[in-house]
Amino acid sequence: MVVLTGETLTILQAKQVLDEDAFVSASLDSLKRVEKSREAVDRIVDQKKVVYGITTGFGKFSDVLIDSQDVEALQWNLIHSHACGVGDPFPEVVSRAMVLLRANALLKGFSGVRPVVIETLLELLNAHIHPVIPQQGSLGASGDLAPLSHLALVVMGEGEVFYKGQKMPAIDALNKEGIQPVTLKAKEGLALINGTQAMTAMGVVNYMEAEQLAYQVDAVASLTLEGLQGIEEAFDHRVHEVRGYRQQCEVAKRIRHMISGSQLTTKQGELRVQDAYSLRCIPQVHGASWQALDYVKEKLEIEMNAATDNPLIFDEGESVISGGNFHGQPIAFAMDFMKIAVAELANISERRIERLVNPQLNDLPAFLSPVPGLQSGAMIMQYCAASLVSENKTLAHPASVDSIPSSANQEDHVSMGTIGSRHAHQIIQNVRRVVAIELICALQAVEYRGVDRMASFTRAIYEEVRQLIPSITQDRVFSKDIEKAASWLKDVNWPSFMKKHLSMNQTKGEFK
Repeated sequence: MVVLTGETLTILQAKQVLDEDAFVSASLDSLKRVEKSREAVDRIVDQKKVVYGITTGFGKFSDVLIDSQDVEALQWNLIHSHACGVGDPFPEVVSRAMVLLRANALLKGFSGVRPVVIETLLELLNAHIHPVIPQQGSLGASGDLAPLSHLALVVMGEGEVFYKGQKMPAIDALNKEGIQPVTLKAKEGLALINGTQAMTAMGVVNYMEAEQLAYQVDAVASLTLEGLQGIEEAFDHRVHEVRGYRQQCEVAKRIRHMISGSQLTTKQGELRVQDAYSLRCIPQVHGASWQALDYVKEKLEIEMNAATDNPLIFDEGESVISGGNFHGQPIAFAMDFMKIAVAELANISERRIERLVNPQLNDLPAFLSPVPGLQSGAMIMQYCAASLVSENKTLAHPASVDSIPSSANQEDHVSMGTIGSRHAHQIIQNVRRVVAIELICALQAVEYRGVDRMASFTRAIYEEVRQLIPSITQDRVFSKDIEKAASWLKDVNWPSFMKKHLSMNQTKGEFK
């Protein structure tokens, strides 16, 4: 079970909720803070104070006062008018993450909602009712207004949801689970949609996928080292320690252990003096991507526990302050950084693919073909990898360098962080397919070298993937192989695989 406090949610706990269906509850202390904050909102309404978003309109309408009898209508109008998302829905796991993060943020006790709003969000999570939330339409400031409005509709019993593998009206799923829709009171609609939970939820899912992929690309590169008879000394710990980057040292250490015992890798000067950069510089390049991912993780875990709506209620209502915590710039930068870092894993992977298939760069059969000339072998797989890498270069353009004013220029600088997070997700899918192509090519190369001479760890990968993808003995529709390999990379329980075959603590690059 994961207990939310508004302060302590981690990516590991999020993974337990998103991937392992852990039950979610709220701590008693956090609910007490929520009650105190709500009492302050009720006093503001009763005393007819002028406070943004509680007794006024929104955005450019902040100077329009709202009569106390209309505060509920104000929230209803807000959610319906702001539910302007378009395009394909976010993946269901991202929608689940949004509900989790929104509940955790409200539990901080600065937003002024009633406990029932948070309890309803937790009921949705535990019943696996996930709002259908269109991906496009957020500027990444003023909160992820459009996406979170579609989430708020479900709390109200409206909109659509994913439930038990089907898309259906929210009210039908709520009725099946005995969950009562909520009529939003003063400030509650604004508190639900004024935040960065769309970009952050997408970012959390991105990070979980990118982290696994970054470990896997080390393993696939180890297979390629064997297929190309790479030189071991490039991974000597002394080389990396004298530079001083922890992540670089960790990658080198993983590679050393992954190829330990291999009879296919070579010593310096045995076949050649040094390898090409795509082999020799694996720790330097992969390690630099890990540095970026570590930065991303740090920012995500801060944002997961941040109060990001507006206004915020302090000192039991004595201070209600309008600020800008809804601005997504920190996550926008993190997502752009992630895009570049993950795309680079594919850039160097594609160069290793080229070295595996190009007969001018190795002594293997041309394009790993069983009958070069008559059969093309892996020739066009490299084309596919090159295309994906090129597409990533377009997607990796920073979304955060753009801004466009909105709300009659009241909201005159925005982050575009949600666009950045969506593009990061696309890049991750592309990178996984590039790594899948390297995996297929590397498996073929080690077959030519001798499977019985492989390291025990790489041999374990070989044996597992060969159950899905047979050796290339005849040209076939390789698209199916690429997708199978990519699915294996995505779905395999990598920590368990590593523990079984390598006995390592992968989070620190250490070995037991």
